[in-house]
Amino acid sequence: MSEVQARAVSELLRIAPVIDELGERFVAAGEQIALVGGPVRDAMLGRLQNDLDFTTSARPEVTERLLKGWADAIWDIGRDFGTIGCRRGDWQIEITTYRSETYDPASRKPDVSYGDSLAGDLGRRDFTVNAMAVALPGREFEDPYGGIVDLAHQVLRTPGRPEDSFSDDPLRMMRAARFASQLGFTVAPEVKQAMTEMADRITIISAERVRDELVKLVCSPRPRAGLLLLVETGLAEHVLPELPALALERDEHHRHKDVYEHTLTVLEQSIDLEDRLPEGGPDFVSRFAALMHDVGKPRTRKFQGDGTVTFHHHDVVGAKITRKRMQALKFSNDETADVSTLVELHLRFHGYGDGQWTDSAVRRYVRDAGPLLSRLHILTRADCTTRNQRKADRLRRTYDELEERIARLSEQEELASIRPDLDGNQIMEILGIPAGREVGEAYKHLLELRLDNGPMSYEDAKTALLEWSAAR
Repeated sequence: MSEVQARAVSELLRIAPVIDELGERFVAAGEQIALVGGPVRDAMLGRLQNDLDFTTSARPEVTERLLKGWADAIWDIGRDFGTIGCRRGDWQIEITTYRSETYDPASRKPDVSYGDSLAGDLGRRDFTVNAMAVALPGREFEDPYGGIVDLAHQVLRTPGRPEDSFSDDPLRMMRAARFASQLGFTVAPEVKQAMTEMADRITIISAERVRDELVKLVCSPRPRAGLLLLVETGLAEHVLPELPALALERDEHHRHKDVYEHTLTVLEQSIDLEDRLPEGGPDFVSRFAALMHDVGKPRTRKFQGDGTVTFHHHDVVGAKITRKRMQALKFSNDETADVSTLVELHLRFHGYGDGQWTDSAVRRYVRDAGPLLSRLHILTRADCTTRNQRKADRLRRTYDELEERIARLSEQEELASIRPDLDGNQIMEILGIPAGREVGEAYKHLLELRLDNGPMSYEDAKTALLEWSAAR
C-alpha cells in the first residue's frame, strides 16, 4: 500500500461513523452517494478537516428528507445549486446532487442541470485531484481521471480539456492559482496555456466570487506562487491590475529591483511577522495592505534632472487606488477602510528619522493608527527589503526604539484610548453653552493639547479651555 493510500485509509477510518451511516441511509432509499472532491484529496494528504462534501443521485428534496432525524441541523441555502447542508456533531456536511454547470458567454451565473452518474459528476470537476471519490457505503475508491497520480506528482490538471473546463466555469482559472498557493502544486503546461488564452473570460464572473477566491489565495501558505501565476497568465490584468502595473516601476532606493518584486517580498516578510498579531495569522488585512502598499507609485513617478526617481505622495494616492479596487471587488466597508488606512500610513515611520520625534508625534502616530497599530508595525517592518545589512539593522533598531517609546507612553497615558481631559458635558458646563458646533471645536482643541502636552489636571484643562474661548 502506498503512503498516500495509507494516509487516506487512516483518515477515512476516522470519519467512518459519519460516512457509513450516510451511505446506508441513501442506499436504503435507492440512491447513490459518495464522498467527493476536496475531502478525498485532503484525506490522501493527511490534512482532512471537519468539512465533508458528498455527491448523490438524490434530488435536494430527497436529500433533505433523508437527513431529517439524523442531522443535528439542516440548511438549504444552496438548494438552487442542488446542495443541502447539515451538521452532525463536529462535522459540517454538504450534499450536492450529481450535476453539470455551464456559463452562457454573457452570463455571470451558472446554469445548473442535474446529472445521472458519479462518473459524469466527476468529469465536470475542476481538477483531477478533486475528481476522486469514495463510493458509499462500501468505500470503493473512484478515480477515473488519474487524480491520485497527479496528487503524487503535485500537479494540477483538468479532467478533460482545460479550455472546456474553464469555459464551463472561468473562476476555475483563479482556483488553479489558489491551489498552487495552498497546496504548493505546479500547474500543468496545457492548463497554464489555457488560462493565458482565456484570461478575459474571468470578466463574466461576479465580483463577489472573484473576491472570495482572491482572499483564499492571499491567505494561503504561499501566496507568491498564485500571484505570480495570475500575473504571468494575464488574469491579474482583469482582477487586480494594480499588481502587474508595479512591474514597470523601479524602487527609489534600489533601482535595480522593480516594485513588483519588492511588493511580493514585503508580502512574504509580512506573513513571517504575523505572530506579532494578537490573534496570529493568516490575516487578510495585513497581507493585502502589504500587497497594495506601493500601488500609488506608477501614478506618482517623476524623473529628476540628476537621474533619480521620486514617488512623492504615493502613500495617499495608493490609499485612494486601494479603496477603489476593494470597492469594485465588493469588500466590506470595514476591510476597505482598514487596508486603505494602512496603505496611507505605511510611510509615516520614515519621518521618525533618528528617533527625534517628540512625545506629541508618537501620540499622533498611535492615534492615527488606532486599532491598526499592530498591523502597521508589521507593514512598516516588512517594507524594509534593502540588501544593505547596516541600513536594515539601523531601521530595525530605530523601529524597536519607536515601539519601546509607544509602550512607555502607553503605560503612562493609555495611548490607545486618548481623549481630551474634559468631556463634552464638562465643556458645556464650563463655557455655559448648549450642545452644538462650538462644543465639537472645543473638544478638538483640547484633544490637540492632550496630544502635544500629555495629560492635564482638571484645573489646567479648564484654564486652557477658558483661554481658548476668550481668544475666539
